[in-house]
Amino acid sequence: MRCGDFKESYLKDEEIFQSVFVKFWLGLFFIFLLIIPFVADAYILYIVNLIGFAVIGAVGLNLLTGFTGQISLGHAAFVGVGGYTTAVLITKLNFSFWLALPFAGLVAALAGLIIGIPSLRVKGLYLCMATLAAQFIFEFIFIHWESVTHGVRGINVPAPSFFGFALNTEQRFYYLTLVVVILAVTFARNLVRSRVGRAFVAIRDRDLAAEIIGISLFRYKLTAFAISSFYAGVAGALWVSFMRIVTPDHFPFHLSIQYLAMVIVGGLGSILGSIFGAVFMIVTPEILNVLSSALNETIPGMGQLFIPMKEVVFGGLIVLFLIFEPLGLAEIWRRIKAFFLLWPFSY
Repeated sequence: MRCGDFKESYLKDEEIFQSVFVKFWLGLFFIFLLIIPFVADAYILYIVNLIGFAVIGAVGLNLLTGFTGQISLGHAAFVGVGGYTTAVLITKLNFSFWLALPFAGLVAALAGLIIGIPSLRVKGLYLCMATLAAQFIFEFIFIHWESVTHGVRGINVPAPSFFGFALNTEQRFYYLTLVVVILAVTFARNLVRSRVGRAFVAIRDRDLAAEIIGISLFRYKLTAFAISSFYAGVAGALWVSFMRIVTPDHFPFHLSIQYLAMVIVGGLGSILGSIFGAVFMIVTPEILNVLSSALNETIPGMGQLFIPMKEVVFGGLIVLFLIFEPLGLAEIWRRIKAFFLLWPFSY
């Protein structure tokens, strides 16, 4: 029985999937993901697609905040930049969706580079204020640059197509979301194991010491902002193409708070934690909606009392969770794995 974890080389220690057992269950999980559209209804697939977009955005923010230590309160702005870039390229410049998608990420990354410049001189709460200012600046642009964004009217976006096959339903769009999520998570997981990822962690832990040993703060801080914003732009492009409309209301300030909550609840500095946090933040409100409907059917009038309390209950769950498990859902999962790895021995 396996009761320890011993490696004979650094290469073996850095493997993502370190046992046949893990590869087996991961394979079953992928099979489950492939068959979801055949067993789930449109509403479930709608929620799953939203989870996919949230995962991409949360992974990007975790690379910036969890791994590099640069707190951002303007992540929704970069999601909006990606969304509007996609809409403008497709509707006004006749770009295909497949060309607009990477361009949306690149334009958002450029915006992230510009907003990331203050991080070279400020950090902590001051950096929060700088990124918060960026959020409101981009919101103003989305609303008032009407010649491009159409203001509050928004822009209608056609559904993407693949070799003439329109991705205009939740089921069809699901596979596009799944592929992009797998690519985004795989790249991020490998990035944090690379020289760039180690530099991010060094800057997060002690930026002065990192600079002394030769790590360029200018280069890696801006790189973190660019990569994080690229992820946000791709998430925005997918979201807009799925909803088929983009308006300023899609990217409010509380969306930035929601993304920050995803990485905190899931686990700072953990790619898997980003996934857990995105699932938690998307699914929990839907569960509360189901509970309120059930209460209204069981006790007439009770649902009307519970509906205004949903936000309070949701916020309370997050607070209680952070009090009792500040390291996030990823830490809970790590302890569960350790328990079964060492069971029945306590050592």
